Amino acid sequence: MLRPAGGGCALPRFANEPKNLDIHSTATVANAQNIHMGDDVKIGPNSVVRTSVRYPGPWMTSDLYPMIQQTFTPILKIGNRVTATSAFQVSALMEIIIEDDVMFAANVFICDGLHGYDRVDVPYMYQPLSQLSPISVGRGCWIGQNVVILPGVRIGEMSIVGANSVVTKSIPPRSIAVGSPARVIKSWDEEDQIWRPAGSMGLGGRLESKETRRD
Repeated sequence: MLRPAGGGCALPRFANEPKNLDIHSTATVANAQNIHMGDDVKIGPNSVVRTSVRYPGPWMTSDLYPMIQQTFTPILKIGNRVTATSAFQVSALMEIIIEDDVMFAANVFICDGLHGYDRVDVPYMYQPLSQLSPISVGRGCWIGQNVVILPGVRIGEMSIVGANSVVTKSIPPRSIAVGSPARVIKSWDEEDQIWRPAGSMGLGGRLESKETRRD
């Protein structure tokens, strides 16, 4: 199904024809026809890159809990020169866009929908998927180990998300965010070309002094 790092098995048929694509042989790609894959992409072992066109699948069905079949028309776009160390999990139900030159550390999880939890008399796996909302990761970002990115999040270009963070809200460009839920702790000062602590920048984008800051 996939090409080992040194060549071998044929790649699945993507929505486009990427060049120099390197996906480890232990990775899984599902519904590749909905995936636009960039050139020079490298995806490490034990990764899952998928689009979902229906729910539930065979694993999530039970005669005890009849379900209405949900159908989706997902889009997953991965830009040029994106790298993922290992255990990269990305699952698109609606739309996930990963721009060029994004670097993912190990065990990153991205999904643009959640299991439903409107009822407590039905196990969650048998409830409809909900809260579908597009996700985007901007150009040049660095996403640390064990990060989870939830539906509706936009991560601006050249931002950093620290290890073990859960991103529940959008992050501006050129920011550093950490925590669960993730919050911005630093922003880039374009004029001085350094990182400034969050909240230290004035309305014009410059560091405020005690004389100019209004309490």
